[in-house]
Amino acid sequence: MTSAHEFDAHTPDPVTPIDERDDINLDDALAETDDWESPDGPDPEESTGSYDLAERHALRRVAGLSTELEDISEVEYRQLRLERVVLVGVWTDGTVEDAENSMAELALLAETAGSEVLDAFYQRRQSPDPATYIGRGKVDGLKEIVQATGADTVILDGELAPSQLRNLEDRVKVKVVDRTALILDIFAQHAKSREGQAQVELAQLNYMKQRLRGWGGNLSRQAGGRVGSQGGGIGGRGPGETKIETDRRRINTKIAKLRNELKHMRVTRDTKRSDRQRHQIPSVAIAGYTNAGKSSLLNRLTDAGVLVEDSLFATLDPTTRKTTTSDGRIYTMSDTVGFVRHLPHQLIEAFRSTLEEVADSDLVLHVVDGSHPDPEGQLAAVREVFAEIGADKVPELVVINKADAADPILISRLKGREPHSVVVSAKTGEGIADVLRAVEADLPHPGVAFDALLPYERGDLLNRIHVSGEVESVEHTGDGSRVRGRVHADLAGELEPYLVKA
Repeated sequence: MTSAHEFDAHTPDPVTPIDERDDINLDDALAETDDWESPDGPDPEESTGSYDLAERHALRRVAGLSTELEDISEVEYRQLRLERVVLVGVWTDGTVEDAENSMAELALLAETAGSEVLDAFYQRRQSPDPATYIGRGKVDGLKEIVQATGADTVILDGELAPSQLRNLEDRVKVKVVDRTALILDIFAQHAKSREGQAQVELAQLNYMKQRLRGWGGNLSRQAGGRVGSQGGGIGGRGPGETKIETDRRRINTKIAKLRNELKHMRVTRDTKRSDRQRHQIPSVAIAGYTNAGKSSLLNRLTDAGVLVEDSLFATLDPTTRKTTTSDGRIYTMSDTVGFVRHLPHQLIEAFRSTLEEVADSDLVLHVVDGSHPDPEGQLAAVREVFAEIGADKVPELVVINKADAADPILISRLKGREPHSVVVSAKTGEGIADVLRAVEADLPHPGVAFDALLPYERGDLLNRIHVSGEVESVEHTGDGSRVRGRVHADLAGELEPYLVKA
C-alpha cells in the first residue's frame, strides 16, 4: 500500500487556474474531469467494481437545460438581475431517464427562484460522498467548470449536511446551496398570506439553525468587552457564549414565537373546519404535484378565479370554495399547496396545519400532469407525503390533467395503472363533466333512509334535506310535502315526528 509520503512524492502538479490559461474552455475542463480522482485515492465505493470505469469517473452534461440568452441587451439585463448557477447531481439508482428528469426539475426550480442555468451535470455513484457529496476528486474539476462558465452559485440536487456545504464552499469558492434551500427560497418568494409567510419562515429558521457558520472563525469568538459594534453589548454577553451560540439562541427564540403565532392561526382554521363538519358538509381536496394544474381545475369546477400560473409552487395559500352536486347537495372544494420530490421535512412540519385539509377531507382529487415525462414518479412522490400526513386512507380519485398536450399512449398506460381515474384538460374543458360525475359518485352518502310528510310550515326542514341530504322524490299533497330520500343521523332525529308509518 502506498504511504502518504510516497503519494505526495508522486502527486501531479496542481491544476493551473482558469484565469492563467489562455486556451481553456468549458469542454477542456469537462474533458479533464474524465480522469478525476481523489487526492487520497479512489473513492471507496468506486473500487467495488460495481460500475464501469468510465461511468464512475465522468460527470455527464445534461443537454438542453441552459437558460442563457443570446440577445446581448437581454443578457446584460439578466446578468445584473439573476444568479448564474451550475447544477450538479449524484445519480445513485434508477435509470438514466430518472436522473435526467430529476436534473430537469432542478433546473425548473432554479429558474423559478430567479436564476440563470448555465450548465448541469450529474455523476454516477453508489452513494453521495460523506465529505463533499460529489467526491473529493471531483471538487477541483467542478471549480474549473464554475470558473469557465462564470457561475456564482452551485446548486446540488439533494439535501446536504452542513459539513458537506462547508467543504464545497471552501474549495469551490462560490456559494453552494442544496435542493432544500432552493425550495425554501421559492416558498419564501411565493407566500402571500400571513400564515403562509410564518410557515415558510419557520421552515427556513429550522433549516438555518443547523447550518450557521462564519468566515474566518468570527462566529466561534466569545463575546465580551466593548462589542457593541459587533452586535453584542449588553444582553449579548454570556458566560463564555460565542457569537454562533448567540445567533442560535436568537433563532430558537424566533422559532418559539412563530410556533405560537401559528398555533393561534390553526385555531381559526380548525374552527372553520369543525363548523363545516357540524353541518355535515362533505369536503373535497385537490392535491398533487406542483404545476400539475390544480388551480386551473378548481377554477373549472367552481369558477373560483384563483391565480393560475405556469410555474412551480404558484399556489401556497389554500383556497376553499363551496359548490353543489347536480341533485343540490352542498360540498366544499379546496386547492392545496403542490408537492415535489424530496419535499423538505421542515416544510411538511411547518405546513402541517394546511396539509391537514387533505387528511381531513372526504375525497382527494389527486391531479397528475399527463404530459410530464414521468407521471408515475409524480404520483409516487405525492403519495409519500400523503402517508406522512395521514391522508393515505382518504378515498382518492386520480385526475390525469393536460390531456390536450399528453401522448395518448402514455394516457392509456396511466389509466391502466390507475383504474379509478379520469382524463381531463383544465385548459380546454375536456372531461370536466366526467370529473364532476365521479366526484358526486365518490362523495359520502347520508346513511339514514326516510319517508316523511312535512307540513308546509316546515319548509326549513325541506331546505336542509336538499342541502345536506339526498332527495329521491317530492310529492306535494293537501296535507304537506311527501319526501323520500336519505339524510344524516342528526337530521333524521328531527324528521322522526313526521315519518310516514308503513
